[in-house]
Amino acid sequence: MAVSRAMRRLLEVREIEEGLSRAALESAMGDLKRLETALKATREKERSGRRLVAASAETDELADRIAGLEEICAAQRHVTALSPRITETKLTVAARRREFLAKRIERRQAETLIRKIESGDAIEAGRRAQRGVDDWFLRRARRSSCGDHENLNEATAQIGYRKRREIRDRS
Repeated sequence: MAVSRAMRRLLEVREIEEGLSRAALESAMGDLKRLETALKATREKERSGRRLVAASAETDELADRIAGLEEICAAQRHVTALSPRITETKLTVAARRREFLAKRIERRQAETLIRKIESGDAIEAGRRAQRGVDDWFLRRARRSSCGDHENLNEATAQIGYRKRREIRDRS
């Protein structure tokens, strides 16, 4: 039984679905990386504000101290805003990863099914070819006992034609 067009189309659809879910996963992972980078920059900004406050304590610069405290407060607000978004994005990444893996499994199942059908077809073609060879030898044995050598050449030509046709059909 040859692999049907519907089965090949199913494989194509599974490959497309897997590609789309991979793209969605990569997009979510990019969003997560962007948010984590922003969180890291915000924490660095907070440390910078702390250094500014420490430096202003030594120089008694009130403006630097106030600027440092404002940087610290702004950074803490930013961290507070980013943390739930990062958590939500991590959940989204996990869900998209599960979806991607499910699509990959579906594609691999379709590939396995197609390979199994093709392997069965190859085995059956081998059996048909062997049957043809067996028939040819059987006819040859009968003809050689009868002395009919002209039909032997014709049978050889038919077997060669059948083999070429089977090879063509498998392609």
